[in-house]
Amino acid sequence: MFTRAPHPAPRVERPASSAPRQAPREYLTRMTRIAFLGTGLLGSGFVEAAAKRGDDITVWNRSPNKARALEPLGVRVARTPADAVREAASVHLVLKDDAVVEEVIEQLRPGLDRDAVILDHTTTQPALTAERSLRLNAEGVQYLHCPVFIGPAAARAGKGTILAAGPRALFDARKDELSRMATRVEFVGERPDLAAVLKLCGNAFIIGISALVADVLAIAGGSAVPPSQAMRIVELFDPAAVIAGRGKSMTAGDFTPSFELAMARKDVRLMLETAGSLPLAVLPGLAARMDELIAEGHGSSDVGVLGLDSVGVAEYSEPSTAR
Repeated sequence: MFTRAPHPAPRVERPASSAPRQAPREYLTRMTRIAFLGTGLLGSGFVEAAAKRGDDITVWNRSPNKARALEPLGVRVARTPADAVREAASVHLVLKDDAVVEEVIEQLRPGLDRDAVILDHTTTQPALTAERSLRLNAEGVQYLHCPVFIGPAAARAGKGTILAAGPRALFDARKDELSRMATRVEFVGERPDLAAVLKLCGNAFIIGISALVADVLAIAGGSAVPPSQAMRIVELFDPAAVIAGRGKSMTAGDFTPSFELAMARKDVRLMLETAGSLPLAVLPGLAARMDELIAEGHGSSDVGVLGLDSVGVAEYSEPSTAR
Protein backbone atom coordinates (compact mmCIF):
# COMPACT_ATOMS: atom_id res chain seq x y z
CA MET A 1 0.00 0.00 0.00
CA PHE A 2 1.31 3.44 -0.91
CA THR A 3 0.06 6.63 0.69
CA ARG A 4 1.03 10.25 0.58
CA ALA A 5 1.14 12.36 3.72
CA PRO A 6 -1.99 14.50 3.76
CA HIS A 7 -1.65 18.21 3.15
CA PRO A 8 -4.51 20.21 4.65
CA ALA A 9 -6.55 22.10 2.07
CA PRO A 10 -6.55 25.88 2.41
CA ARG A 11 -9.36 26.95 4.68
CA VAL A 12 -11.74 29.49 3.24
CA GLU A 13 -12.58 32.12 5.82
CA ARG A 14 -16.13 33.48 5.95
CA PRO A 15 -16.59 36.90 7.54
CA ALA A 16 -18.79 36.81 10.61
CA SER A 17 -21.11 39.33 8.98
CA SER A 18 -21.79 37.10 5.97
CA ALA A 19 -24.56 34.99 7.52
CA PRO A 20 -27.36 34.95 4.95
CA ARG A 21 -30.77 36.35 5.70
CA GLN A 22 -33.69 33.99 5.80
CA ALA A 23 -36.08 35.19 3.09
CA PRO A 24 -39.39 36.19 4.72
CA ARG A 25 -42.19 33.76 3.99
CA GLU A 26 -44.50 36.59 2.93
CA TYR A 27 -41.90 37.73 0.41
CA LEU A 28 -41.76 34.33 -1.23
CA THR A 29 -45.52 34.18 -1.59
CA ARG A 30 -45.90 37.81 -2.64
CA MET A 31 -43.11 37.84 -5.23
CA THR A 32 -43.20 34.83 -7.54
CA ARG A 33 -41.30 36.31 -10.46
CA ILE A 34 -38.08 34.57 -11.45
CA ALA A 35 -35.35 35.67 -13.83
CA PHE A 36 -33.07 33.65 -16.08
CA LEU A 37 -29.92 35.35 -17.28
CA GLY A 38 -28.30 33.33 -20.04
CA THR A 39 -30.61 31.70 -22.57
CA GLY A 40 -28.31 29.45 -24.53
CA LEU A 41 -29.19 25.80 -25.03
CA LEU A 42 -29.33 24.94 -21.31
CA GLY A 43 -30.82 28.22 -20.14
CA SER A 44 -33.53 28.01 -22.79
CA GLY A 45 -34.36 24.50 -21.63
CA PHE A 46 -34.84 25.72 -18.07
CA VAL A 47 -37.01 28.60 -19.26
CA GLU A 48 -39.22 26.31 -21.36
CA ALA A 49 -39.81 24.04 -18.37
CA ALA A 50 -40.53 26.98 -16.07
CA ALA A 51 -42.99 28.45 -18.58
CA LYS A 52 -44.84 25.14 -18.74
CA ARG A 53 -45.12 25.20 -14.94
CA GLY A 54 -46.73 28.61 -15.19
CA ASP A 55 -43.90 30.58 -13.58
CA ASP A 56 -43.70 34.35 -14.03
CA ILE A 57 -40.44 34.71 -15.98
CA THR A 58 -38.17 37.46 -17.21
CA VAL A 59 -35.13 36.59 -19.33
CA TRP A 60 -32.00 38.32 -20.54
CA ASN A 61 -29.24 37.23 -22.87
CA ARG A 62 -26.19 38.97 -24.25
CA SER A 63 -27.42 38.06 -27.76
CA PRO A 64 -30.98 39.49 -27.69
CA ASN A 65 -32.28 37.22 -30.47
CA LYS A 66 -31.79 34.14 -28.28
CA ALA A 67 -33.91 35.72 -25.57
CA ARG A 68 -36.59 36.94 -27.98
CA ALA A 69 -36.98 33.42 -29.36
CA LEU A 70 -38.58 32.56 -26.00
CA GLU A 71 -41.25 35.28 -26.15
CA PRO A 72 -43.89 32.91 -27.62
CA LEU A 73 -43.72 31.05 -24.29
CA GLY A 74 -45.10 34.13 -22.55
CA VAL A 75 -41.85 35.30 -20.97
CA ARG A 76 -40.70 38.91 -20.80
CA VAL A 77 -37.41 39.87 -22.44
CA ALA A 78 -35.38 42.45 -20.55
CA ARG A 79 -33.04 44.95 -22.15
CA THR A 80 -30.43 44.78 -19.36
CA PRO A 81 -29.52 42.41 -16.50
CA ALA A 82 -30.76 45.01 -13.98
CA ASP A 83 -34.12 45.19 -15.74
CA ALA A 84 -34.36 41.40 -15.78
CA VAL A 85 -34.02 40.98 -12.01
CA ARG A 86 -36.36 43.75 -10.83
CA GLU A 87 -39.07 42.27 -8.58
CA ALA A 88 -37.59 38.78 -9.04
CA ALA A 89 -37.47 36.52 -5.99
CA SER A 90 -34.93 34.19 -7.62
CA VAL A 91 -32.29 34.96 -10.23
CA HIS A 92 -30.92 31.99 -12.18
CA LEU A 93 -27.55 32.42 -13.91
CA VAL A 94 -26.72 30.03 -16.76
CA LEU A 95 -23.58 31.63 -18.16
CA LYS A 96 -20.26 30.78 -19.78
CA ASP A 97 -17.56 31.19 -17.14
CA ASP A 98 -16.35 33.09 -14.09
CA ALA A 99 -15.58 36.30 -15.97
CA VAL A 100 -19.08 36.48 -17.44
CA VAL A 101 -20.66 35.65 -14.07
CA GLU A 102 -18.80 38.52 -12.41
CA GLU A 103 -19.69 40.91 -15.22
CA VAL A 104 -23.39 40.02 -15.21
CA ILE A 105 -23.70 40.14 -11.41
CA GLU A 106 -22.16 43.60 -11.42
CA GLN A 107 -24.67 44.70 -14.07
CA LEU A 108 -27.73 43.22 -12.33
CA ARG A 109 -27.06 44.54 -8.83
CA PRO A 110 -28.77 47.92 -9.33
CA GLY A 111 -32.08 46.11 -9.97
CA LEU A 112 -31.69 43.29 -7.45
CA ASP A 113 -34.13 43.15 -4.54
CA ARG A 114 -32.36 42.77 -1.19
CA ASP A 115 -34.27 39.54 -0.46
CA ALA A 116 -33.70 37.95 -3.86
CA VAL A 117 -31.42 34.91 -4.13
CA ILE A 118 -28.95 34.41 -6.99
CA LEU A 119 -28.81 30.74 -8.01
CA ASP A 120 -25.73 30.31 -10.17
CA HIS A 121 -25.81 27.20 -12.38
CA THR A 122 -22.59 28.07 -14.23
CA THR A 123 -19.65 25.65 -14.25
CA THR A 124 -16.90 27.73 -12.66
CA GLN A 125 -13.42 27.60 -11.18
CA PRO A 126 -13.64 26.45 -7.53
CA ALA A 127 -11.31 29.02 -5.94
CA LEU A 128 -13.02 31.89 -7.76
CA THR A 129 -16.43 30.47 -6.83
CA ALA A 130 -15.52 30.38 -3.13
CA GLU A 131 -14.23 33.95 -3.20
CA ARG A 132 -17.32 35.15 -5.04
CA SER A 133 -19.74 33.40 -2.70
CA LEU A 134 -18.15 34.73 0.48
CA ARG A 135 -17.69 38.23 -0.93
CA LEU A 136 -21.23 38.61 -2.24
CA ASN A 137 -22.93 37.20 0.84
CA ALA A 138 -20.79 39.48 3.03
CA GLU A 139 -21.95 42.43 0.91
CA GLY A 140 -25.59 41.47 1.38
CA VAL A 141 -26.08 39.81 -2.01
CA GLN A 142 -27.55 36.35 -1.41
CA TYR A 143 -25.65 33.92 -3.66
CA LEU A 144 -25.75 30.12 -3.89
CA HIS A 145 -23.69 28.08 -6.35
CA CYS A 146 -25.87 25.39 -7.96
CA PRO A 147 -24.09 23.67 -10.90
CA VAL A 148 -26.01 20.97 -12.75
CA PHE A 149 -25.64 17.63 -14.47
CA ILE A 150 -28.42 18.41 -16.91
CA GLY A 151 -28.52 18.72 -20.69
CA PRO A 152 -30.97 20.88 -22.66
CA ALA A 153 -33.46 18.03 -23.23
CA ALA A 154 -33.35 17.03 -19.56
CA ALA A 155 -33.82 20.68 -18.53
CA ARG A 156 -37.01 20.87 -20.60
CA ALA A 157 -38.24 17.69 -18.89
CA GLY A 158 -37.25 18.73 -15.36
CA LYS A 159 -34.79 15.86 -15.04
CA GLY A 160 -31.17 15.52 -13.96
CA THR A 161 -29.17 16.53 -10.88
CA ILE A 162 -28.49 19.88 -9.25
CA LEU A 163 -25.69 20.31 -6.71
CA ALA A 164 -25.71 23.20 -4.25
CA ALA A 165 -23.02 24.62 -1.97
CA GLY A 166 -23.00 27.68 0.24
CA PRO A 167 -25.17 29.10 3.02
CA ARG A 168 -27.60 26.44 4.22
CA ALA A 169 -30.34 29.00 4.84
CA LEU A 170 -30.32 30.02 1.18
CA PHE A 171 -30.57 26.40 0.06
CA ASP A 172 -33.45 25.73 2.43
CA ALA A 173 -35.26 28.82 1.14
CA ARG A 174 -34.96 27.70 -2.50
CA LYS A 175 -34.90 23.89 -2.23
CA ASP A 176 -38.49 23.49 -3.43
CA GLU A 177 -37.86 25.72 -6.43
CA LEU A 178 -34.72 23.80 -7.38
CA SER A 179 -36.56 20.50 -6.93
CA ARG A 180 -38.99 21.53 -9.66
CA MET A 181 -36.06 21.86 -12.05
CA ALA A 182 -34.45 18.43 -11.58
CA THR A 183 -34.98 14.86 -10.48
CA ARG A 184 -32.39 15.18 -7.73
CA VAL A 185 -31.17 18.17 -5.73
CA GLU A 186 -28.16 17.57 -3.49
CA PHE A 187 -26.90 20.05 -0.90
CA VAL A 188 -23.22 19.15 -0.52
CA GLY A 189 -22.43 21.54 2.32
CA GLU A 190 -21.52 25.10 3.25
CA ARG A 191 -17.99 24.91 1.85
CA PRO A 192 -18.63 27.35 -1.02
CA ASP A 193 -16.38 25.75 -3.62
CA LEU A 194 -17.44 22.13 -3.10
CA ALA A 195 -20.20 21.95 -5.71
CA ALA A 196 -17.82 23.54 -8.22
CA VAL A 197 -15.18 20.88 -7.50
CA LEU A 198 -17.68 18.02 -7.75
CA LYS A 199 -19.07 19.44 -11.00
CA LEU A 200 -15.58 19.37 -12.53
CA CYS A 201 -15.05 15.82 -11.25
CA GLY A 202 -18.28 14.73 -12.90
CA ASN A 203 -17.45 16.48 -16.16
CA ALA A 204 -14.02 14.83 -16.08
CA PHE A 205 -15.81 11.47 -16.10
CA ILE A 206 -18.02 12.56 -18.99
CA ILE A 207 -15.20 14.01 -21.07
CA GLY A 208 -12.70 11.30 -20.17
CA ILE A 209 -15.12 8.48 -20.99
CA SER A 210 -15.93 10.14 -24.32
CA ALA A 211 -12.22 10.39 -25.13
CA LEU A 212 -11.65 6.78 -24.10
CA VAL A 213 -14.53 5.60 -26.30
CA ALA A 214 -12.88 7.46 -29.19
CA ASP A 215 -9.66 5.51 -28.56
CA VAL A 216 -11.56 2.23 -28.31
CA LEU A 217 -13.04 2.92 -31.73
CA ALA A 218 -9.57 3.74 -33.05
CA ILE A 219 -8.25 0.37 -31.80
CA ALA A 220 -11.13 -1.35 -33.54
CA GLY A 221 -10.70 0.75 -36.68
CA GLY A 222 -7.03 -0.16 -36.85
CA SER A 223 -8.13 -3.77 -37.30
CA ALA A 224 -11.13 -3.03 -39.56
CA VAL A 225 -13.64 -3.93 -36.83
CA PRO A 226 -16.93 -1.98 -37.11
CA PRO A 227 -17.50 0.57 -34.30
CA SER A 228 -20.81 -1.04 -33.30
CA GLN A 229 -19.09 -4.38 -32.80
CA ALA A 230 -16.33 -2.78 -30.73
CA MET A 231 -18.90 -1.21 -28.41
CA ARG A 232 -20.40 -4.62 -27.67
CA ILE A 233 -17.57 -4.95 -25.17
CA VAL A 234 -19.63 -2.99 -22.64
CA GLU A 235 -22.19 -5.81 -22.77
CA LEU A 236 -19.53 -8.35 -21.82
CA PHE A 237 -18.30 -6.69 -18.62
CA ASP A 238 -19.46 -3.87 -16.37
CA PRO A 239 -17.27 -0.73 -16.60
CA ALA A 240 -19.23 0.88 -13.75
CA ALA A 241 -18.16 -1.95 -11.43
CA VAL A 242 -14.54 -1.35 -12.42
CA ILE A 243 -14.85 2.34 -11.57
CA ALA A 244 -16.49 1.60 -8.21
CA GLY A 245 -14.13 -1.22 -7.20
CA ARG A 246 -10.81 0.17 -8.31
CA GLY A 247 -11.88 3.69 -7.31
CA LYS A 248 -12.51 2.49 -3.75
CA SER A 249 -9.03 0.95 -3.56
CA MET A 250 -7.38 3.99 -5.11
CA THR A 251 -9.01 6.46 -2.71
CA ALA A 252 -7.81 4.27 0.16
CA GLY A 253 -4.26 4.32 -1.23
CA ASP A 254 -4.37 0.54 -1.66
CA PHE A 255 -2.39 -0.51 -4.75
CA THR A 256 -2.12 -4.21 -3.97
CA PRO A 257 -1.78 -5.71 -7.46
CA SER A 258 -4.59 -7.46 -9.25
CA PHE A 259 -3.57 -5.98 -12.63
CA GLU A 260 0.09 -4.96 -12.46
CA LEU A 261 1.07 -1.60 -13.92
CA ALA A 262 3.84 -3.17 -16.01
CA MET A 263 1.39 -5.61 -17.60
CA ALA A 264 -1.12 -2.83 -18.20
CA ARG A 265 1.63 -0.81 -19.91
CA LYS A 266 2.31 -3.76 -22.22
CA ASP A 267 -1.38 -3.80 -23.15
CA VAL A 268 -1.34 -0.08 -23.86
CA ARG A 269 1.59 -0.67 -26.22
CA LEU A 270 -0.51 -3.25 -28.06
CA MET A 271 -3.40 -0.77 -28.25
CA LEU A 272 -1.15 1.92 -29.72
CA GLU A 273 0.24 -0.49 -32.27
CA THR A 274 -3.22 -1.73 -33.25
CA ALA A 275 -4.66 1.76 -33.68
CA GLY A 276 -1.82 2.50 -36.07
CA SER A 277 -2.00 5.92 -37.69
CA LEU A 278 -5.48 6.75 -36.37
CA PRO A 279 -5.51 9.73 -33.96
CA LEU A 280 -5.81 8.94 -30.26
CA ALA A 281 -7.18 11.15 -27.47
CA VAL A 282 -6.03 9.45 -24.26
CA LEU A 283 -3.71 6.49 -24.71
CA PRO A 284 -0.44 8.28 -25.66
CA GLY A 285 -0.56 10.46 -22.54
CA LEU A 286 -1.51 7.45 -20.44
CA ALA A 287 1.50 5.53 -21.75
CA ALA A 288 3.80 8.40 -20.82
CA ARG A 289 2.44 8.54 -17.26
CA MET A 290 2.80 4.77 -16.89
CA ASP A 291 6.43 5.00 -18.00
CA GLU A 292 7.12 7.62 -15.32
CA LEU A 293 5.66 5.46 -12.56
CA ILE A 294 7.45 2.33 -13.74
CA ALA A 295 10.73 4.28 -13.74
CA GLU A 296 9.98 5.24 -10.11
CA GLY A 297 9.71 1.54 -9.21
CA HIS A 298 5.92 1.03 -9.23
CA GLY A 299 5.75 -1.49 -12.09
CA SER A 300 4.62 -4.34 -9.81
CA SER A 301 1.87 -2.27 -8.18
CA ASP A 302 -1.73 -2.33 -9.33
CA VAL A 303 -2.59 -0.12 -12.30
CA GLY A 304 -4.51 2.02 -9.83
CA VAL A 305 -1.13 3.43 -8.77
CA LEU A 306 -1.74 5.91 -11.58
CA GLY A 307 -3.52 7.90 -8.88
CA LEU A 308 -0.63 7.72 -6.41
CA ASP A 309 0.24 11.41 -6.45
CA SER A 310 -3.39 12.51 -6.13
CA VAL A 311 -4.37 10.41 -3.11
CA GLY A 312 -4.24 12.08 0.26
CA VAL A 313 -3.11 15.48 -1.04
CA ALA A 314 -6.01 17.31 0.61
CA GLU A 315 -7.83 16.95 3.89
CA TYR A 316 -11.48 17.92 3.62
CA SER A 317 -12.55 20.64 6.00
CA GLU A 318 -15.55 22.89 6.32
CA PRO A 319 -14.74 26.59 6.00
CA SER A 320 -14.41 28.56 9.17
CA THR A 321 -17.12 31.11 9.91
CA ALA A 322 -14.76 33.36 11.82
CA ARG A 323 -12.18 35.87 10.66
